[in-house]
This record gives sequence, structure tokens and C-alpha cells, in this order.
Amino acid sequence: MSNTIKDLAAGTAGGIAQVLVGQPFDIVKVRMQTSAKGTYSGMLHCAGGILKNEGPLAFYKGTLTPLLGIGVCVSIQFGVLEYAKRIFTAQNLARGEGGEEGKMLGGEQLVIAGVAAGLANGVVSGPVEHIRIRLQTQSNTNPIYKGPFNAMKQIASQHGIAALFKGQAVTFLREATGYGAYFLVYEKLVQREMTQKGIRRDQINPMNSVLYGATAGYALWAVIYPIDVIKSRMQTDGFTPSTGQKYASARDCVRKVWRTEGIGAFTRGLGPTLIRSPFANGATFLGFEMASRLLYS
Repeated sequence: MSNTIKDLAAGTAGGIAQVLVGQPFDIVKVRMQTSAKGTYSGMLHCAGGILKNEGPLAFYKGTLTPLLGIGVCVSIQFGVLEYAKRIFTAQNLARGEGGEEGKMLGGEQLVIAGVAAGLANGVVSGPVEHIRIRLQTQSNTNPIYKGPFNAMKQIASQHGIAALFKGQAVTFLREATGYGAYFLVYEKLVQREMTQKGIRRDQINPMNSVLYGATAGYALWAVIYPIDVIKSRMQTDGFTPSTGQKYASARDCVRKVWRTEGIGAFTRGLGPTLIRSPFANGATFLGFEMASRLLYS
């Protein structure tokens, strides 16, 4: 089995862990991001409304899409990240940098690797999250879509294949910016422990992988949250004026949200995101690191 296949498999394990842990928080975040101002007084009000009106299974509404899609997305993230790291490691060895094995990558190298991982991931995460958000925000009593595949079929047949990629430019901006910060923070924390304790990566305590993943998750959301709000707005917007389209472009979306709802709209739903982040991202890196140890042993 090649190193790339191992990295993709380990990434898939991390992605599945992320979805199972983070999905209930994510649906609350999306509902708060895309609702009209004043709909919910806070995170608990939103979660309570979902539980009361739609039942506990509603917190996993649209889970099939991210379970399949995010598994692929995280697989791509880690596959590209590790491939880029191997390239930089070889460059470091040729220059006599990065320690004995060249694996202690510099900050710039890690950011570039993270940006590459984010852009590659964005090709898949854009349509996957678009379909998930459509399912999460539709009416429970009179749903438009019967499931993820039905949603893809309806959207593509009515508005064209390109409509599946609605909000794609914002998605690329979010992924490149966020994952540059995400992997920089995680890898630097890992490097710090390895250097201080004189240990290998596979000797790091798994709970520290969870802690470092949680910290990286906070770094990611600190950078991208307002961008994520715009992405959610774009991906719940109508496809044409006749279907309720509000925003002509991402820039138009920013202007209208700022003018009509104020700066607070760009942080709406941040509460459940900050609660979800350490669990989901900690689970992601734990899943990846444990699967990597097994596959590379």
C-alpha cells in the first residue's frame, strides 16, 4: 500500500469521526446563520426548538451527505497535506534543513501545504456542504428534497450542474484561508512536543492529539467564521429571482447582510461552533493519527 493510499484512508477515518461528533452542533450553527434576525434568542433556544418541533433525529438531518462527503473531503485534506509535507521534507534534506530527517517544516511550508489541502478539499466540500445545508434548513413538515441524492437530482435538473457548486468561490476562500491556519497550528504543536521530549510522532499521547486538534480548530474558526456565514447565506439563497434569490454575488451578500442586519450577523451561530469545534476537530486528528499509526506500523 502506497503512502498516499495510507494517508487517504487515515483521513477518511478522521472525517467519519468528525461528522459523527460534530453534526448535531453543525445543524444548530446553520439554522442560526441562515435564519432571520430575532428568530432565535440563542443557541439553546434554537436547539430546543429543533428538539421540540422536529425530534432528536433532526440533529442528524442530512448526515448521509457529510458522512460520505466529509469522509472524502478530510481524506483529500490529509492526502494532499501529507504529500506536500513529503515534498518539503525532501527539499529540506537537500538543503540540510528541518532536522536530521528534514521533517521539521517551517511555518511558510506548513501554510502552503495547508492552503493546497484546503483548495483540493474545496472542490468536493463545496457541493457536499451545499446539499447538506439545503437539507438542514428545509421544512420538516413539507420538505422539498427527500434526501441528498434527490436534492442533487432536483437542483441539477432544474438549474443545471453548475448550481450544485453554488457559493463555490466563497468556499475556496474559506478552505484556503482556514486550512492554512489549521494545519500550521496543529503541526507546530506536534513539532513542539517532539522537540521538547525527544520523541517520535507516533509516541505522542493520543489525548494530546485531541488537545492540539481542538486548538487548531479554534484557529481555523477564528480566521474563517464570517466567510462561513456568507457561504451559508449563498448556499441557502434562491437560484433565480423567481425562486427567491436575494444575492447576486458573494460581495452583494456581504453588503446586504451588513446593511440590513449589522456586524452581529457575521458572528451569528458562533456559540455552537465554538462548542462543537474542540470535539469535532479533536476527533478528526485522533482518528487520523490512530489510523496512521496502524497503517504505517
